[in-house]
Amino acid sequence: MTYSVAVSGASGYAGGEILRILAAHPDVEIRTVTAHSSAGQPLIQHQPHVRSLAHLTLQETTADTLAGHDIVFLALPHGQSGKYTDILASTPLVIDAGADHRLESVSEWDRFYGGDFFEPWVYGVPELLVGGAKQRERLVGASRIAAPGCNASTVSLSLAPGVAAGVIDPSDIVAVLAVGPSGAGKSLKTNLLASEVLGSANPYAVGGSHRHIPEIRQALVAARGASHSSAEAADQGVRISFTPVIVPMARGILATSTAPIADGVTDADIRDAWEAAYADETFVQLLPPGVFPRTADVVGANTALMGLAVDRAAGRVVVVTAVDNLVKGTAGAAIQSMNIALGLPEPTALTVNGVAP
Repeated sequence: MTYSVAVSGASGYAGGEILRILAAHPDVEIRTVTAHSSAGQPLIQHQPHVRSLAHLTLQETTADTLAGHDIVFLALPHGQSGKYTDILASTPLVIDAGADHRLESVSEWDRFYGGDFFEPWVYGVPELLVGGAKQRERLVGASRIAAPGCNASTVSLSLAPGVAAGVIDPSDIVAVLAVGPSGAGKSLKTNLLASEVLGSANPYAVGGSHRHIPEIRQALVAARGASHSSAEAADQGVRISFTPVIVPMARGILATSTAPIADGVTDADIRDAWEAAYADETFVQLLPPGVFPRTADVVGANTALMGLAVDRAAGRVVVVTAVDNLVKGTAGAAIQSMNIALGLPEPTALTVNGVAP
């Protein structure tokens, strides 16, 4: 069976990456691409690297345009996807690459986003530990999927094994991330101009204001086996200091996440927790002891590469994880989740091989 696909927000970075990956997917046909201000223009004008889709023209994002497809991807800014929830009720599979359907807590949505709250959809991080199982199980047969925030899924995957196994204390998590500006989207913003980014490292959303924080807490509460719908994850012992820093690379996240070692835990216990979580995973790979990833190793790949260290002097576990924010962080996670939902081989159209140099 060939599934018909529409991609909204197709002129942006996330939409373009969804198109690039789907263009090589043997089981889908990309029939419709939509945008807002660029409607009526050739897709190739905005995504010149996706040559195989040069025949497509960007259409307006309307209910009529998106209707009638087997699968719809919503690659829209937060607050924009939710209005299509009811309109696309008859669409068999809808995948939101925005934030509108990620959070389960109304209060957390109000605090970090604001505006209308929409029902949470199945979270699209298959490898994430959830109460002793994997999120993959919840994705089987899903009809509504919320693709993750790139920073959120990177930190959550980094620490979930330790939280689930009880080898780290999640009440004092510190995560510092070097991120590429493509994660902020394609809209023109002064702080993302090349003249502002090149030769500089720029922190942003410092002091607990980043919108991916509640998503991380929600995931780690679930990994701990606590209620997945908690309004305040901090009340269940999950607290995080989260600081992202824009660095001059177009793509990539290098997340350094640390947490205190739990009492009575050995170095072997710690290593075993991560190995047990990811030993059988294709797209999340724990590197050998003493080896740590670079963002260059994952460009274009749907892979999270992870290095683990035990800092006994500081009493903390250190996890360094590299992902391509547009692939494993967004579009790749969405398509991996799509494959699972449809019963297709999970790695279809996705690669573990990056592009170098």
